[in-house]
This record gives sequence, structure tokens and C-alpha cells, in this order.
Amino acid sequence: MFRLLSPSLFPLIFTPNISQTSMSEASKHILSQALLKLKATGQFRTLKRQEDMGVDFTSNDYLGIQRQFEAYPFTVSMGGSGGSRLLKGNHSIHETVEAFCADWFKAEAALLFNSGYDANLAVLSTLPERRDTLLYDQRCHASLKDGIRLSMAQHKFPYQDLKELKTKLGSAEGRVYIVTEALFSMDGDWCPLQELLELAESRADTWVVLDESHSTGISGPQGSGYYTSVHPSVRMIARIHTFGKACGISGAVVVGDQELRDLLINKARPFIYTTAMPPFLAEAILYHLKATKEAETNRAMLQKNITFWGKTSKTQTSSPIIPWIIAGNEACREVATRLQANGLDVRPILSPTVPKGEERLRIVLHNYNTEEEMKTLCEELLKEKAQ
Repeated sequence: MFRLLSPSLFPLIFTPNISQTSMSEASKHILSQALLKLKATGQFRTLKRQEDMGVDFTSNDYLGIQRQFEAYPFTVSMGGSGGSRLLKGNHSIHETVEAFCADWFKAEAALLFNSGYDANLAVLSTLPERRDTLLYDQRCHASLKDGIRLSMAQHKFPYQDLKELKTKLGSAEGRVYIVTEALFSMDGDWCPLQELLELAESRADTWVVLDESHSTGISGPQGSGYYTSVHPSVRMIARIHTFGKACGISGAVVVGDQELRDLLINKARPFIYTTAMPPFLAEAILYHLKATKEAETNRAMLQKNITFWGKTSKTQTSSPIIPWIIAGNEACREVATRLQANGLDVRPILSPTVPKGEERLRIVLHNYNTEEEMKTLCEELLKEKAQ
């Protein structure tokens, strides 16, 4: 038998405390205030379509790999993966990509992730335990810093240089993880990796975690990364290689010992609690990785362009990332707008992404930029600087 509810209960069930209209107005007010604050501080941004801009001095497609592929001869299903990899989502193509990466990046094992962001969160929220210490370069990417925030380590300290790192390392507690990037995405300089590895070797229970996002494909033998070009005889606990830069697609792998792979599979929340990468995307990634590994001509041309830029701008640079400092969000944005109006796709990097007073144009060189294009951009920048 069904039991009818007492009519006296109906108001409690069907009368909302706040009307839909008032809730909408309240939420709009909160959002509007947040947006007004962004606009008032010069931090408001909008999306721009890729095809709407001019000569590319912005994308991370350093080697032009992204431009090489218009279509793929997929041999796997165009559907999804079916679940997380610990359930129904593990496919042979995932393991094929991992085996390729382990071989290319000179590691014992590799584990595939949907993005570099996920990979960084996974490593740093999994490895450090309570009473451990994390020492990280203050210029590290936001994904590394977010992973550090999620870690269980009690001690988390940024450092600015090797001198400060040595001081903090001397008083560090527990196991120590030194976190850095191979090539810094905003300053365009290389980390002192050999010195970091020597520091790690000099102290028990100390390891380096290296983010190779911007060095993958452009550094090391066959583009295998900065680590393989600096000190491949010394093992580090984890390296993160991402595919959204020089490889021209998306996704990432963490490489290291088999024990690291096993630990991440069992404990890394960004790996466990997410739907696995679709097989067709994994296959596309493999095409891009093979093309990147074989792109010796592209790497040579990129290096030639880096050298040309240094001579033309009379500045020293050893990477394709060129920071052009223009202090102040509005001033930096205005210069970028003028360059874009002249057909040069250069984007401003504003605070708080970079420290206040260090706002900049982040100029990115590619193997496909012509000398005339680089000369034009350089002349425009020097003209702006003279004003």
C-alpha cells in the first residue's frame, strides 16, 4: 500500500527557501565582482582563434610537428577507452606508447597520462610523504606548484638559486625532493641540472624530479630530453615528458624505474580516478612521437633560427623561448596588440603569471620562421624599446 503524505508537509517539500531568480542574481553578482576585479588589475583575458593571428611567434610547436599531420590512418577504434586503466580502459596501444617512450627517453619504464598537468600532479602528490621535504625552483610551472600543494610533505620551500638551495638542503628533514624544469617556460633558460644531480648524490635520500615539458624533442640525442644530454649515467627518481610542445599533440608520460610506474598505478589519484586516454588519441600520439624522434632536420633548422635571432637582436640565447620584458600589464598588452596589428602573433604574459614588474612578451621561435619574419619582429621590438 502507498502511504499518502500529510498535506501539512507539502510546503516543506515543495517551497524553496530561495527563489531561482534570486539565486541567479546572487550568483551573477559574485561572478561580476570577480570579473571586475580582473579587469581593474589588467588581468582579464579572452580567447582568440588560432587562425585569426599572424606569423606564429607564440605556439610551442617548436619543430613544426603539429603542421605535419592533417589526417591519421587510424587502425584502432575511434570510440572512448571504456573506463579508467585499472578497470576497462587499459588498451594495448597505451602500453605500446609507454614502451616507445621508455626506450626513447632512456628509462626502465613509462606511464602514460592525459596531460602534463595530470602527470605533474600525480608525481608530486604521490612520492613525498609526511616529514619529507620539497625544494622547488620558484619559477616552476603552476602544475608543479599545484602538485606540491597536494603533497603530504610537511616542508615545502622555494629556492631562487643554487646557493639558496644548498643552504636549505643542509637543514632539510626526511627524504628530499628537488623539483625543477629542464627548460623554463617563461625565462627560456636551462636549469643547472648537472649541479642539481651532484647535490642530490652528495646527500642521502635526496632525488631530483625533472619536468622536461619544453625540452622534449629539442634537446638530447634524437630529442630525448635535457637529462640525456647532461648526465645520463645518474638516475633521477622521475622525469615528466609532455607531448603538447615540440611533439605537437597532447598527453604526457612519467619515466623512471619500474617501481615508480607501479607506485603511480597504485597510488596516483590523477591516474586512478580518471577515464583512460581514448585509443585513437594514443595512436595519434605515437605517430607524433616517432616523427619528433626522427626530426633531425627540424632540430637543426630550429637551432639555426635561435642563432640568427641572437645575432639580429644582439642578445644571448640558447633556447627558442625569448622573454622580452615590458613592465606593467597594460604597457605589455599594448605592445602585443600593435605587433599583432602588424601581422606578428606575439602574446603578452602578465602578472600574476609572472612577477609584477617582469611582465613580458613571450617570443617563441620555430623551425619554420623565416629570417625575414624574425628580422621584422626584432626591428619592431627595438623600435618599441626606443620610444
